[in-house]
Amino acid sequence: MICVFGSLNVDLSFALPRLPVPGETVLSDGCTTGPGGKGLNQAVAAARAGARVAMHGCVGADPFADLLGAAMRAAGVDMSGVAVGTLPTGCAAIAVDADGRNQIMVASGANRAARAAQVADAALSPATTVVLQLEVPIAETVALARRARRHGARVVLNAAPAAALPQGALDAVDVLVVNEIEAGAIARASGATAAADPVAAGRFLAGRFAGTCVVTLGAAGAVAFTGATGWRIGALAVRPVDTVGAGDAFVGVLAARLDDGDALPAALRWAGVAGGLACLGRGAAAALPDRAALAAALPGLAPAIPA
Repeated sequence: MICVFGSLNVDLSFALPRLPVPGETVLSDGCTTGPGGKGLNQAVAAARAGARVAMHGCVGADPFADLLGAAMRAAGVDMSGVAVGTLPTGCAAIAVDADGRNQIMVASGANRAARAAQVADAALSPATTVVLQLEVPIAETVALARRARRHGARVVLNAAPAAALPQGALDAVDVLVVNEIEAGAIARASGATAAADPVAAGRFLAGRFAGTCVVTLGAAGAVAFTGATGWRIGALAVRPVDTVGAGDAFVGVLAARLDDGDALPAALRWAGVAGGLACLGRGAAAALPDRAALAAALPGLAPAIPA
């Protein structure tokens, strides 16, 4: 069982010929509206991969919340842990250029009201994988991680977007997933004297908090370290249309495969395929692949090798 605690946003996406520079206006032919937010994306990714998933977070009492609810129900995500607050549903404005690169602005809204107490102790056990990110209050995220650890649950933290973590927060994490920028920032905050190399940063972090650290490397794939053991996975060969949600696809499917009992190298391969396939469609949650698509594309990515 996967328990996701995190953000739920409506994404307003603009396809642009190029990303604007400060002070510039770039016109788009249109705007699409769809479900998003790291928490929702990762929950939907895990559910489409075949996992049983419950979502916990907060939305507003508005039409945006209805749109998000419909998307989660369609994916089979249990929404009983999603509260309705007084703040408006979170909203993101996303610009995507012709090469699939993006710029994102987020109004957190109701996500600021998400509370760890929404996840009952009864939902936390050694049979639970708790998936967390940093788009809801960090103090609440860390509190849930620590409580989940006490109850024997596996804790997966996608430390994104990059933010300072409280002292000792990583001690409650089993699997830390970060991109290149986040890996360096957390490694330096954890005492690394040099963390310019994301691979070295990942190796340092895995030794620092005695868990597994996965560093996503974009088109170069990902590396993962557990103590002195390392693995490297490549990237699925795709021509990206929209990279929004690719990282969330990776995290959600990684969690789903670990929860299903896969060893780390096998889970990395499924996650890598998910991240690649998510780049082939526009939108975040809308482009997340299902289990059949993942299985069909799996032969296109070589197994992980020792790093």
